[in-house]
Parts: sequence; structure tokens; C-alpha cells
Amino acid sequence: MTEIYVSTDIETDGPIPGPHSMLSIGSAAYTEDKRLIATFSANLRTLEGAMADPKTAAWWATQPKAWAACRDAPEDPAAVMRRYTEWLRDLPGRVVFVAYPVVFDFGFVHWYLMRFVGENPFGHSALDIKTLAMALLGRGYRDAVKANMPKRWFDPLPHTHIALDDAIEQGAMFCNMLRELRMLSSHS
Repeated sequence: MTEIYVSTDIETDGPIPGPHSMLSIGSAAYTEDKRLIATFSANLRTLEGAMADPKTAAWWATQPKAWAACRDAPEDPAAVMRRYTEWLRDLPGRVVFVAYPVVFDFGFVHWYLMRFVGENPFGHSALDIKTLAMALLGRGYRDAVKANMPKRWFDPLPHTHIALDDAIEQGAMFCNMLRELRMLSSHS
């Protein structure tokens, strides 16, 4: 069965789920050949009893457009995560979570899926774009940052801190990197 790479970006009001809330989720489902086959996007209401982290709130104050976008028509988190699970199940292949960095986004999405749906359709299939960059660049993990990546990996797509925009942009970058990895593998 084909793997579907679900590039996902989230916006939050703090560093960890539970005490803080996921405000927005955006996912872009790509095939290996960089076909964008589906997208998912939703804004979520904050968790009952959760509070915004002061450092995160200060960062949001510098991003008024993105803040307004992630607070537009927020929905019940349980309803969003159920709809997200159905969306994932409707994709034509086995889903692999892809993010930059995966440790942050996957942590929130996994927590929300387990809390509100009781399962995670990704299982533990989560791929870190930064780790792939480290391998392709032959550099250390902390040096695998966008500033050190070749321009050929980037499509002319915006990075707006709006979850779906960033998921699409990072998914295209991942597919470009994956194509390069496949080309390198075929020559060895």
C-alpha cells in the first residue's frame, strides 16, 4: 500500500499539550511524487483549564495576522479530532506524519488524538524533516536549519505561521528532499 506523507503544522499557546492548547492544525497529504491530494485545516477552542504560556503569548503579539487566522471560528477539539481521524482514514494509503520539527507537532497531535478519539491513525509513524536534512546535508542536527539548506529544496510557497500554509510549504520541501534522497540512493 502506498505511503501518504501528511505534512502537518500546528499552532499552540504554549510548549506542551494539556496545560496549553493547540489552537490550529493544518495538514497537507502528499504522494511521494509531490502530488498534493488533500488538505485539512481547523481552529480549535482552548482546553478547559489550560492557560497561555507568557513567552508564547509574547511571540503571538508579534504575529497579529497569524493570531487572527488561528482564532477565527474555533471549534470543539473533540469534534475537530474526530473529523481529522476520518479525513486520515479516507486518504488512499498508509499515513505517515511529517513535520518540521516532528517532536513538537506530533506531540500535540498525538496527545489530542488519544484524548479526544482514543487512537492515533499514524501509530508511531512520524518523520522529522530536520533529521532528513541532517542526513542529506551531512551536518549535525542543530546545523540542519533552513538557512543551511539548498534553495532547490524550497518551492516559492509562503511560510505565514498559518498552519495550513506552513504544512503545504513544508510538505513540498519534504517531497523535494525525498526526491533527492531517492536519486542519491539509485546512484549508489
